[in-house]
Amino acid sequence: MTDSTTDSTDEHVSPTQRLSEAGVAIWLDDLSRERLRTGNLAQLISTKNVVGVTTNPTIFAAALAQGDAYDGILAELAGPPNNGDVEAAVERITTDDVRDAADLLRPVYDATGAVDGRVSIEVDPRLARDTTATEATAVRLWETVDRPNVMIKIPATAEGLPAITSTLAKGISVNVTLIFSLPRYRAVMDAFLAGLEQARAAGHDLSVIGSVASFFVSRVDAEIDKRLSAIGTDEALALRGQAAIANARLAFAAYEEVFASERWAALQAAGAQPQRPLWASTGVKDPSYRDTMYVDELVVAGVVNTMPEKTLDAFADHGIVLADTVTGSGEQAATVIAAIEAQGISIDEVTAQLEDEGVTKFEVSWDELLTTTKTGLAGAGGVER
Repeated sequence: MTDSTTDSTDEHVSPTQRLSEAGVAIWLDDLSRERLRTGNLAQLISTKNVVGVTTNPTIFAAALAQGDAYDGILAELAGPPNNGDVEAAVERITTDDVRDAADLLRPVYDATGAVDGRVSIEVDPRLARDTTATEATAVRLWETVDRPNVMIKIPATAEGLPAITSTLAKGISVNVTLIFSLPRYRAVMDAFLAGLEQARAAGHDLSVIGSVASFFVSRVDAEIDKRLSAIGTDEALALRGQAAIANARLAFAAYEEVFASERWAALQAAGAQPQRPLWASTGVKDPSYRDTMYVDELVVAGVVNTMPEKTLDAFADHGIVLADTVTGSGEQAATVIAAIEAQGISIDEVTAQLEDEGVTKFEVSWDELLTTTKTGLAGAGGVER
């Protein structure tokens, strides 16, 4: 470890700088035309060590519903040749924002050798159970944004796994999202390795194919805490707020195992980048918990932490980086999970439920995005269709 990760009294080193120096890539879990137009995203890059951006349907739905930043593009899309086509308008708006953000982050991408400076855009979540449609949409989004530092987000559903492999095999960078369980995470890593093996066989340059595996954190605590509270015993209540971090630490142990394999070594020798674990859903949902706990407790070199701005601001103000808080913690994490299961709570059941709920929530957000866009087009004089 460097001195910057151990000297918490150095007032000249910001918490976000210290986190970056500890090997954690800070990505912003938000994007909007307003952020781009006002220079806010550029400011976060320069002052808070942001080196990437993630988006999802919820983020775009919220962005479009607020302010007037999209009035101009809505007016344009209301007329020919789009003529108020809502689905086409949504794709145009989201890909425009992602392209502009990718251009802003291109210097980071170049400086880090195609590792960071990435911007993610999600495949229509209504396709999460449709492998073929997911594959086709991933290719179309990649070609439409037309930037080397974009990542296409594909959910880690059973149907999404083969789409992840086939997309990577085409040389397209992928952010695998909505990972909750360890078995599914292992399947995701296998899909990644298979995709790179196929990409290598097809002659693609592996060094520029980026991938992250978005392992969701706070939602695990939200669901398991609810169940522990319902049990209500002192033993159960003492376990609240521990499941999510333990689950993520076990995921990192699985990552270390897979990326120490001969299979990975062969791809690395061909120039491949590892598929980094990305801690997602890192905003604290229980106000009684420390607001930076899902950052402080998951510090380890070689990962990404994507934060909503509220969490980023909190960490920039009072985040703690004293040491690697993940490596070697697998045994303790397994003990925590075993104690929770001893209370009659099935981790497999919880994570399966969270995956289903995650897909549904993004579908609802996508519908909200379509509705908001339709309203905006109509207000701009378009023909609703």
